[in-house]
Amino acid sequence: MESAGALLAAGSEAMLEAAFRTGDFLPAWQMLEGARRRACDDGQPVEEAAALTRLGMLAHFAAIGGDLSRADWTTEEQLFTAALRIQREIGDAAGAAESLFGLGLVHQVLRGDWATAMPYYTEALALAESYADEMVRSEVHRHIGFFHVFVAGDAERGLRHLRMSQVLRERYGDPRRVATGTLALGEAELAAGNVAEALRLLREAVHQARQAGLTGQRIGWAEHALADAERAAA
Repeated sequence: MESAGALLAAGSEAMLEAAFRTGDFLPAWQMLEGARRRACDDGQPVEEAAALTRLGMLAHFAAIGGDLSRADWTTEEQLFTAALRIQREIGDAAGAAESLFGLGLVHQVLRGDWATAMPYYTEALALAESYADEMVRSEVHRHIGFFHVFVAGDAERGLRHLRMSQVLRERYGDPRRVATGTLALGEAELAAGNVAEALRLLREAVHQARQAGLTGQRIGWAEHALADAERAAA
């Protein structure tokens, strides 16, 4: 009988494979839901909350891979909120950073409400910088960077966050995440008017996405961004 921790680790990896390569979310859901039940049965609140957070992230990845207008943001929000409640009760700062980030995603990506999302991202960053791993820190820096570049119009500040995000991704070493980080940074450089740098990054993003075996949709996102940069350079 596998432990909650083992199921959580396997389910988290299956979630990333589904999100970035296969599009098959069912195995990840089964493992993460199994981790949640095992943690409940064994009285392991850290693992229970982490499973809830990853189930929320699984729902989010499935949503962005499909029709966002039909996404069930309320269920996703409930999963992150339930996880955060436990994490606050037990003092799990690293876990809370991840759940706060997830709540930011619900409001920014699914609801288009940056005003509600930013306080979650800001609190997440404060915790993540002290307690979370490179990937969680990278994700929070990334979305705060998006805000400053694309919403607040402060490209210099936003690019600092996005460059830090990419440094953390490269340090973490997952080629799936490195490719998507290069794409995000290239898009931000283009928005800031740095066309030559955007072209360099977006060419690299397309190459990295193909080399990492990402989904056709994700490769298409990179190719579309590169085409935008090429038009800007023409």
